Amino acid sequence: MTPISLSQLLRPRVSSTLLSSCLAIGSLGLGGCGHESGAVTIARVPESTPATTTSGSSDSSGPAPIPATFNVADLSEKVKPVVVNITTMHTPSPGSRSANPFDFFFGPHGPQMPDRPMARSALGTGFIISPDGYVVTNAHVIEGADKVKVRLFDERTLDADVVGRDAKLDLALLKLKNIDGLATASMGTSDTLRVGEHVLAVGNPFGLGHTVTLGIVSAKARSIEMGLYDNYIQTDASINPGNSGGPLFNWKGEVIGINTLIRAGANGIGFAIPIDTLRDVLPQLRDKGRVERGKLGLAFQAITSDLAKALGLTAPKGALISDVAPGGPADRAGIKQGDVIVSVNGKTIVHADELPRNVARHPPKTTIKVALVRGGKPMEVSANLDLLESDEEDKPVRKPEPVSSTNQDKYGAEFSDMAGGGVRVERVTDPESEFERGDIIIEVNGAPVLDERAFSSALNKLPAGTSALLKLKRGRITRFAAVVTPTR
Repeated sequence: MTPISLSQLLRPRVSSTLLSSCLAIGSLGLGGCGHESGAVTIARVPESTPATTTSGSSDSSGPAPIPATFNVADLSEKVKPVVVNITTMHTPSPGSRSANPFDFFFGPHGPQMPDRPMARSALGTGFIISPDGYVVTNAHVIEGADKVKVRLFDERTLDADVVGRDAKLDLALLKLKNIDGLATASMGTSDTLRVGEHVLAVGNPFGLGHTVTLGIVSAKARSIEMGLYDNYIQTDASINPGNSGGPLFNWKGEVIGINTLIRAGANGIGFAIPIDTLRDVLPQLRDKGRVERGKLGLAFQAITSDLAKALGLTAPKGALISDVAPGGPADRAGIKQGDVIVSVNGKTIVHADELPRNVARHPPKTTIKVALVRGGKPMEVSANLDLLESDEEDKPVRKPEPVSSTNQDKYGAEFSDMAGGGVRVERVTDPESEFERGDIIIEVNGAPVLDERAFSSALNKLPAGTSALLKLKRGRITRFAAVVTPTR
């Protein structure tokens, strides 16, 4: 199969088949790397090995084999024409004053600049995705910019308009003015990218212009607490300030990521947005200038080992549904509290934080297949997504520090009766506890809890070492927790 050009995704009425299509990259065995004449040697898996070493997508002629060597210099020459350097101009607010450049030479008592605001500039990188000048970069590269200029590989500098941006994914789409016939990037797939594969980063570090660095994929699906949709490729290909928005290429010269972040103080740790994330939202950025996301209308939580035991799961995987919005898509689909969602449209949910980004990658009014486990039994439902409003997104809840106690409870907290039924968590005494002060426990293993005595009695009746499933209210949100009955 021929690699998909990113420009194809800019055509009107992009089909759902095209949006979900990808190039299947197979297993890759990596050996030692040689750098003579820019060649990188890749050790093959022996032909007798059942898992054939392949890359590229399967077609009638079979998967394309990975070459024993590929030349980094040839690859660099091939991809550099699609990479652009971006300069943005920002007009400061009234009353602000730019730094005096003479201070570098003479100190603060040397020649003085006029005390007036001065425009400042910022640098970044992007890559061309259509012959008529659509360019992808990071949203933070063009944040607050009054003017955007793009310098091509042949040193031409052109003005650019911001067509669309999405701060949540840190993606932006630009359009160069009065241009056509440009070289364009081809899109690979990040979904089947494997840890250890070679990658090439091209960017504009510190404004130095086109710079190439070689590395490998160090990890995938990294969450670094930047937002609800964290899902980064980690690489050791050197990236620095100015690389933001630049492409990360695979060995075939296909873009598989967008370089976005570096870890302060770290050596050789960079993060890139997977190209499949861009594939999902690119038509909306072009047509609407923004991204509309679908929502299921539910609250969920991660599954701990104790919760997995209490729920009868074989492993702590999936997203536990703690609450369902009445009349929302999940409610209409029949999803209930206590269900465990394990996949969305065939995409496995291993960690709970994968659920919102796998739902939100689909636009409103899309019907998705949700596989779940209820009472130990697998089932599947269909849900038609509503529009996700920006202020509806889940916010991370900071867990309070536990307080010291001379009367530490055996379940990691101290409890009291609630008027009208239920048990309130008064103090959290164990830092490993799942409780927070103010939680109201309303059920133990599905049975209502009326007071602290009934709560203790229900737990005491269970065999030692049993994981009990607790249902509780935390503010207006329902959640689940698990406690393990102690040895008596």
